[in-house]
Amino acid sequence: MKLGVDGRSGISRNITSWRSAADPSPGAYTFKLVSGGLPEFFLFRGLSKTYASGPWNGAELTGVPNLKSRDFIFTVVSNPDETHYTYYVSDPSVLSRFVLNGTMGQVQRFTWHRGGGWSGFWHFPLDPCDSYARCGAFGYCDVGQSPLCSCLPGFQPRSPQRWSVGDGTGGCARTTNLSCGAGDGFWTVSRMKLPEATSATVHAGMTMDRCRQVCLGNCSCRAYAAADVSGGINRGCVIWAVDLIDMRQYSEVVQDVYIRLAQSEVDALTAAANRRSHVVLVIALVAAISGVLLLGAFAFGCLCFWRKKAAPAGRDNELPLRATKLKLRRDDQGFSDENKMSSEEDDLDLRLFDLAVILAATDNFAADSKIGQGGFGPVYLGRLEDGQEVAVKRLSRKSAQGVEEFKNEVKLIAKLQHRNLVRLLGCCIDGDERMLVYEFMHNNSLDTFIFGDEEKRKLLRWKTRFEIIAGIARGLLYLHEDSRLRIIHRDMKESNVLLDRNMIPKISDFGIARMFGGDQTTAYTLKAWTLWKEGRSVELLDEAMVGSSCDHSQVRRCIQVALLCVDMHPRNRPLMSSIVMMLATENATLPEPNEPGGNIGRSTSDGELSQTQKNGMMFVERTLF
Repeated sequence: MKLGVDGRSGISRNITSWRSAADPSPGAYTFKLVSGGLPEFFLFRGLSKTYASGPWNGAELTGVPNLKSRDFIFTVVSNPDETHYTYYVSDPSVLSRFVLNGTMGQVQRFTWHRGGGWSGFWHFPLDPCDSYARCGAFGYCDVGQSPLCSCLPGFQPRSPQRWSVGDGTGGCARTTNLSCGAGDGFWTVSRMKLPEATSATVHAGMTMDRCRQVCLGNCSCRAYAAADVSGGINRGCVIWAVDLIDMRQYSEVVQDVYIRLAQSEVDALTAAANRRSHVVLVIALVAAISGVLLLGAFAFGCLCFWRKKAAPAGRDNELPLRATKLKLRRDDQGFSDENKMSSEEDDLDLRLFDLAVILAATDNFAADSKIGQGGFGPVYLGRLEDGQEVAVKRLSRKSAQGVEEFKNEVKLIAKLQHRNLVRLLGCCIDGDERMLVYEFMHNNSLDTFIFGDEEKRKLLRWKTRFEIIAGIARGLLYLHEDSRLRIIHRDMKESNVLLDRNMIPKISDFGIARMFGGDQTTAYTLKAWTLWKEGRSVELLDEAMVGSSCDHSQVRRCIQVALLCVDMHPRNRPLMSSIVMMLATENATLPEPNEPGGNIGRSTSDGELSQTQKNGMMFVERTLF
């Protein structure tokens, strides 16, 4: 398959979405390759750009660095005669489809499973940072930080007020103006998606040193980078004489961009970097010395232990207050090939607490230590000997699991690590007692706010509420699609969303339903559906929010997504990846929800699969309930 422009014939090969699942006439979305500068793919909704793949740098599209697979070979050809993208499947037995989903506003790749059925291989946009120019000119997006937008070094927000509420579209402005001459320098930003380069200038045979000089000689030059990094060698040069937009930073290596700054800014940034390096060096030295001392202490302790073991036995010691550790080997047992991780990964340590430690921490499960009551048992605030505060969930005795079976379940839960999941610290097993020890969340659970008195509800402004909604969605996306275990929560409710000091939501009780029966159900109401049909859905907004500043279109979008999630038929419910994108994309065209059905809350086994067919595409995925 080829997508692109043939300069000789003038033919442009693009993909256009259908108007609807039943109407194959041209829809609102078009996906096409734009040449000029460095080639780049754009997703258009009408004439507006909603997503950009990042420029092609000879090795990859810099906005999709994870688009690498031994199953597919991707290439972009760019020369005076033609510019096109093409791919082929390295394994002839693999069937693949490339789809533009006009309902979700996504480009999707599917592969056919040998067992039957199409499965999603990848899709874009993937996360909030994939929204085109999310952080404006001279800003960049990082999905791993909060807020998502930051200014490039040497720049500051144009509108601090809008920036403070999470709106980075206004972009950033220089802290110090350029002198247009020898008084300017460059600062390197790494792991970057290259700025949009359709209006940039490419010099194919130019060295990086020469590129720097050319940029300094042009008062309009904002930045430069290597045009081709294939094979790990920098070739050619691309120069931006326009504002830098649509940048984002990744955790993996993508490419360096050299940003032009006033020399005074470069000097200040260099001095700050040197100070940080000095601090790191001091910390490393202290750590090394401490390590030597600890090693000596450990050797001395071992010597004392063996001497004591060799001595005649005396009276039995009293039960010590201690917490041992279970070694968690990250094995691949029970996981699909696509989720396998290297056997060289570090082990995880999970603390196995003695009952005596838990009793001391919770004051023997005193009533005033109780901070909650969940469907699986009460929760207590505990304080360990070192002063650390923990939450102890004392599980009910409904589980028929044995000790080893319970340990295995706990080990699996402990491997789930995400910013929006409560971290499991350890467990306690004593006879029939089963307890889980979590990090303590200082702002308690979400239900204490949204079902509290008016003053407490007012503390949750709409901006905070929307961030909590988006955080919950990202946590569920990790559990459903991105984690190694792919757990379905099955007991998602307000009391299972905890809030840390910064009001960041963290999902709790994930995986626990596996230890007990699947009979927990959730009642539902038709009130939201009735108000939605009548065009009065905003009336669902908390009365405590009336008169405060909130985005009503955002409120309606959240309600619409929620109604889509409670469709009577599991096959019609969106995947969590689609939900995250629906919430993050303001101009997405969302499908109209159907009336909620009578099976909402019906539990399904973890192995139950649903098949969803929309816009001519088949999804094979676990159901949400």
